[in-house]
Amino acid sequence: MASRCWRWWGWSAWPRTRPPPAGSTPSFRHHLSTQEKTLQICVVGSGPAGFYTAQHLLKQHPQAHVDIYEKQPVPFGLVRFGVAPDHPEVKSYGAEDHRALEVPGEELPGVCSARAFVGWYNGLPENRELEPDLSCDTAVILGQGNVALDVARILLTPPEHLERTDITKAALGVLRQSRVKTVWLVGRRGPLQVAFTIKELREMIQLPGARPILDPADFLGLQDKIKEVPRPRKRLTELLLRTATEKPGPEEAARRASASRAWGLRFFRSPQQVLPSPDGRRAAGVRLAVTRLEGVGEATRAVPTGDMEDLPCGLVLSSVGYKSRPVDPSVPFDSKLGVIPNVEGRVMDVPGLYCSGWVKRGPTGVIATTMTDSFLTGQMLLQDLKAGLLPSGPRPGYAAIQALLSSRGVRPVSFSDWEKLDAEEVARGQRTGKPREKLVDPQEMLRLLGH
Repeated sequence: MASRCWRWWGWSAWPRTRPPPAGSTPSFRHHLSTQEKTLQICVVGSGPAGFYTAQHLLKQHPQAHVDIYEKQPVPFGLVRFGVAPDHPEVKSYGAEDHRALEVPGEELPGVCSARAFVGWYNGLPENRELEPDLSCDTAVILGQGNVALDVARILLTPPEHLERTDITKAALGVLRQSRVKTVWLVGRRGPLQVAFTIKELREMIQLPGARPILDPADFLGLQDKIKEVPRPRKRLTELLLRTATEKPGPEEAARRASASRAWGLRFFRSPQQVLPSPDGRRAAGVRLAVTRLEGVGEATRAVPTGDMEDLPCGLVLSSVGYKSRPVDPSVPFDSKLGVIPNVEGRVMDVPGLYCSGWVKRGPTGVIATTMTDSFLTGQMLLQDLKAGLLPSGPRPGYAAIQALLSSRGVRPVSFSDWEKLDAEEVARGQRTGKPREKLVDPQEMLRLLGH
């Protein structure tokens, strides 16, 4: 999930107990006497990978003390900022950047990444001023994964169905004024290669007030091919096939006929250019290359046929993948793959430094994948500790960070500070029947804390 890089800090004796720094959680507090030696570990990032790693280390090494550092004034990373507000049970997404389309016109107004759009409606401070223009009739999402489906669902869900979620007040206001009626999700390959899961697809098919648009021609010959694919993929493709080719029952037919909005999947299309409006001031469509598939299994790839197709739209959202950013010049980073070079989580050529999450393995998997991955990285650290491969001797740990921040006049946000912000968000949400009303302005957060 979120990119995580963390270092073992060495042994030290703490003279007193203290509250954890920003991003720690109450269950991670270990009260230590001056006689107890502490395995000090620094975790950078308070998303799923960071917390799962800390959890494993604390469970396996009772004398460990984990400090979790977070750049935002609130913890939990993309568990807070990357989850669709109407799917609070889904804790997925991660990495701090998106992959560029690298096509002409992607800099035009009306084009943005799905990651930024998700951050906007979830209250990520850096995206709070995105102001997407939803005055158009048609939106195109380039990508066919769960994030793409999440964005399409938020665009098409009746606003009154979002009122009781923790979507931000500003985003809900914009969605109330939205004129988007049709959303296309475009993919380079075919139905057998979509990256979303059956749960999300089923919900889209049954979305109130919206109907699916699928071309039966895209599914010709699939009935025989799906016999050989793994069961999860088979069930997913069968649902797509039924939706595209079978006549719906009377009740479903009536529901679709009355729907005022629609969403569709466009297969075998690769973006070549974002087309400008006549005055050149904003996006007005996407030029797509028609593709065909070559290869079999995992090696299947889309190649252009030479044909082109223009798809008119006023909003283009790219959901073609996530990408981690370099942590620091001192930390190795593979810019092409978007990962820190590592062996089972051990950062190459930097003893005592480890990584987990998407910065370790690339942008794949969901929360369960990250949990397992983080546990494995934590285990590698403990193995290295037991084998005597880690630097020994006392190290200052948080005391050094605290002194550095103090010398710079920086007052960090503590976990107890976060608890105050949490209480304020919950109180604001209760006034309107929401689980919380997220604070999105860091300066407002600091004012509430008296910083």
